[in-house]
Order: sequence, then structure tokens, then C-alpha cells
Amino acid sequence: MENTNEHIGLDYNTAREPLAMPEYGRNILKMVEQMKEIPDKAKRTEQARAIVKVMELLNPQVRQLDNFDHKLWDHLYMIAGFDLDVDSPYPSPVAEEFNTRPVPIPMKGEKIKATHYGRNIEKIIDLLSQEPDGEVKTEMIRSLAVYMRQQYLIWNKDSVSDETIFKDIEKLSEGRLTVPEGVRLHQINYDNNFARPGLSINVGGQGKNRNYRKNKGKRK
Repeated sequence: MENTNEHIGLDYNTAREPLAMPEYGRNILKMVEQMKEIPDKAKRTEQARAIVKVMELLNPQVRQLDNFDHKLWDHLYMIAGFDLDVDSPYPSPVAEEFNTRPVPIPMKGEKIKATHYGRNIEKIIDLLSQEPDGEVKTEMIRSLAVYMRQQYLIWNKDSVSDETIFKDIEKLSEGRLTVPEGVRLHQINYDNNFARPGLSINVGGQGKNRNYRKNKGKRK
């Protein structure tokens, strides 16, 4: 047997040309390229219809879309680089319609200063800073501080002092709002479970109460 020093080259997808529609795979691309080389237009069209059927089998979730057959033919044109001469049941799509960049959605407002409090807290602080001093404003500030402490504990599983919350209020208001002297927040039971938004975790031991009622009913 002849001994050679030649190495077998491996063909990696990373070295190939990127696919226009990766969800259909490279074999569909090869089928489309072979179909484009068929000289007879009627046979090309017949082969195109067969490829569309295979594309539907490879990407069955497309059936959930409205006019999915039309979309499959559009995908066929995209795979072919919009260079396809067949008798399609639908008009040939225009490449520019698929290559345009989406219109960026402008961000409303400025960047949130403290994400764990949220933008609404900043708006409330802005409104409170415009209120005249008095007992009503002091009570509103205290209620705001209580709520901010709860939000703080959602994202930071640790205790937090009143002074930290008060400093955050002054910082977020850029010095326009100060907490009056003598304001104190009521104590929080740190055994409670403060859940982050979107997580299915019971808040404030509610799950324990439901389990207690459930077990109590069983005992009866």
C-alpha cells in the first residue's frame, strides 16, 4: 500500500458561506443550486415545488403562520439569492424588502438612575419635591421610603438601614428632597420572602398560610 503524507481536509460549516435561511440547512441550498441549473423551465418549476414541500417538512412550525405557503416560496427565493426563474404561484419578492434594517424605537426618557427602584420611583420623587413642606408631605415621604425599602430588599437579600434609604431619596432627587428629622420606618420581619418580579415565589409567607389552611382542612 502506498504511504502518503497527505492530510484529509475537514469541511467545517464555519469555513463555508453563511446560509441565508439556516433553519432549512445546507442540503436545501444544494437542492436549490442544482434546480437552478435545470435548463427546462417547466422541470425547474416542478423541482421548485418539490423543494418547497421538503422545506415545509423541515420547518413544520411555519404552518402556524398565515399564508405559510406564500412564505415558503419567499424563503425559496431568499435561499436562491432572489435569482430564480420558475413559475411561482406567488409574485417574486424583492430583495430590498428583506434587507432593510428595522426602524429603531427611540427610548423614552433618560436612563434609570437606580434600576432596583425603577423609573416610577424617580417620578414620584420629582412630584414630592414640588410639594410644600408640612405633615402631609412628611407622611408621603415616609410611605415612599417604606416602599423603597421593600424594593431594595427584593433585589438585595439583606437588611438595610433607614439612613441608606433616606440617602437614596436625596440622591435620586439631586438634593431637592430631604427626609425630615425624626422620620422612622416601621420594622420589617426579615423572615418574610420578598420575591423578585416575575418569579413564582410566595411573598410575605403567603404560601405558608395557604399550606397551613390546607393542612388544617385535612385534619378535620
